[in-house]
Amino acid sequence: MAGERQARLADRIRVILAERLEKGLRDPRLGFVTITDVRVSGDLQHASVFYTVLGSEEERIASGAALASATGLLRKEVGRQLNIRLVPTLEFIPDALPESADHISDLLRQARERDAEVAELASSARHAGDADPYRVDDDRDDV
Repeated sequence: MAGERQARLADRIRVILAERLEKGLRDPRLGFVTITDVRVSGDLQHASVFYTVLGSEEERIASGAALASATGLLRKEVGRQLNIRLVPTLEFIPDALPESADHISDLLRQARERDAEVAELASSARHAGDADPYRVDDDRDDV
């Protein structure tokens, strides 16, 4: 039962933050931020907000700083819309998913290249030994 409440609260916080960020903050450091996930603690007092930023490493760092400085404002917005007694604290955490996806894509590309090399080597390969490895006795009697 508590897990359902955590999930509902996390989903609601994600939507509220996404809508608020879509409207924009007055911070010029904030880039194109996407809220990827929100996880709420069992006691509903803390929310970990995972986000990604489209852009360079500098834009990611600047957006992280902008989110950190706007945490109070965003928490106030969450509290206003949720209408609950205790508003969870917000912690913004950069989501490593895009970097992991890029790394996996690189690994898959390398595997495809190696498979192509192996297929090319196999196409020109020949069997070792005789063409017909099975012994045939010529002097047997046909019955």
